[in-house]
Amino acid sequence: MLRSLKKLYGGKLIATDGEIGTIKDFYFDTRNWVIRYLVADTGDWLSGRKVLILPHFLATPFPSGKVDRVNLTRKKIEKSPSIDAHQPFSRQDEERHYKYYGRPPYWTTKATDMVGPQPESAASLRSIQAVNGYLVRVGDETIGYVCDFMMDTKGGKIGQLVVKTGHRFSGKDSLIPAKRVQRICYADSTIFAYANPETAGQIPANNLVPPGIVL
Repeated sequence: MLRSLKKLYGGKLIATDGEIGTIKDFYFDTRNWVIRYLVADTGDWLSGRKVLILPHFLATPFPSGKVDRVNLTRKKIEKSPSIDAHQPFSRQDEERHYKYYGRPPYWTTKATDMVGPQPESAASLRSIQAVNGYLVRVGDETIGYVCDFMMDTKGGKIGQLVVKTGHRFSGKDSLIPAKRVQRICYADSTIFAYANPETAGQIPANNLVPPGIVL
C-alpha cells in the first residue's frame, strides 16, 4: 500500500521501555528510492537531539498508525552515534550505525532481510525534508515542485513523487513515478524527470500538468 510520507511526520516512536520522540524525517537511497533510516526528534528527552532508527527495528515496517513501536531500549538509542542533520550522511556514518546496532549493512550480501534492493555501489543518501520543495522539470519544462512522496509501507520503497502544479497555494497535485526521475541537481534544487512517451507533447504551453495526470 502506498502511503504519504508527509502524513507520517510527528508520529510517536515508542521503545521497549518508553517513548523516545517523534518522526522528524527520513533518509532515502537515491539510487533505488528506498527509505534507509527514520530520523527521530527526541524532544525534551535528549534535548531535541536527532537520532537515526533503522527500519529493521520497527515492530511493523512503516506502520500506518500514529504510534510506531521500536524494538530497542531507550538506553540503546541514547548511546547511538550522533548525526548532523545539516551535513550529508556518508558511508562512514552508516558503517558506524550498523556496527553499533550489530546489524549487517544493507549493501552487503549478508543483509538477507534488508528492506529494499541491494545497491550495486555506494548509495547516495538524502533527507526527504531537504528534497521536499525542489522544482520538477520534465523535458524542458518546469511543471511544479515536490510537496510529498508516496511510499510502499511493506518495502519502504518510494513509488511516486507528489508534485504541486500551478499556483503554490491553489495548485493541483500530480504524480510522477520515481522510476521516471533522471537525476537530482542539489545545487539548483531541481529534480529532472524523463517525459513519459505516452504523455510527452500533451504538457500544455503554460508548463502545467493537467490535474491528476501521471507522467
